[in-house]
Amino acid sequence: MRKRTKMIIDPKYVLIIVVVMCVLLMGVSFKFYDKMQPIRAAVGSVVTPMQNGINKIGTKIYDKMEYVRTVKKVVNENKTLQKKIDELSAQNRLLQQEKYELDNFRKLYSLDQQYAGLPKVAARVISSNPDNWYNTFIIDKGSKDGLKVNMNVMAGDGLVGIITEVNKSYSKVRSIIDDSSNVTGTFLKTSDNCNVSGNLELMNDGVIEVTGIDGNAKIEDGYEVVTSQVSPKYLPGILIGYVRDLKKDSTNITQSGYLTPAVDFSSINMVLVITQVKESEDLEEMLGK
Repeated sequence: MRKRTKMIIDPKYVLIIVVVMCVLLMGVSFKFYDKMQPIRAAVGSVVTPMQNGINKIGTKIYDKMEYVRTVKKVVNENKTLQKKIDELSAQNRLLQQEKYELDNFRKLYSLDQQYAGLPKVAARVISSNPDNWYNTFIIDKGSKDGLKVNMNVMAGDGLVGIITEVNKSYSKVRSIIDDSSNVTGTFLKTSDNCNVSGNLELMNDGVIEVTGIDGNAKIEDGYEVVTSQVSPKYLPGILIGYVRDLKKDSTNITQSGYLTPAVDFSSINMVLVITQVKESEDLEEMLGK
């Protein structure tokens, strides 16, 4: 059985035929313009709506693609802006922390200058009781830094408290507002002695107790109270606070009142420890005991 021979037409002949047909159609169209009008109208009535529909679909597709591109662009820009905001927020927090640290150092430096004659070492508070007040807390200096029990601690504008426990790398501080604290004080203007007692309940009103004041002492609200020379554990002359609301006791022999501490005990971050211990033996010898 003979195979059919497949006829292959040269593409250039196809192109020539198409060109010739196009030319012929153009010639016919020009020559018979009036007669071709109904045909063009019929074709136009079919093609034009299709073309309008295609244009509308194309426009909608283009608009949708533009919307998607715009959304992607906005999302990317938002991500970039959010990243910059996060970086700026982190930098701002760091700057605020550094400013806070600088303010603390300035306060400590000012306090150090007020008591320039006393040897001191700075320490950070690393732990405290989970209440509103720093009545006891832990600092990051210990025996390896030369700290000892009964060393006095300062912050803000005056006395914070005393070291009650020392370990190699940290120490425990009991502040003057603690219920177990008792400090012998002296009125700076009159040299009258008094007793300053811690009271956490009263600290909610920002004060602690002052008792044992001579009934005849001429004391007024706002007078400064400093640590007394006769105090067995506290070095003399450290500001404790300011007296207020004085009144005579029922016996009229003594007076009592309240004391506003010179330190903000709701927030203590850094302290100065006086690296000098007041020896109780010296006091006993001075008092003839």
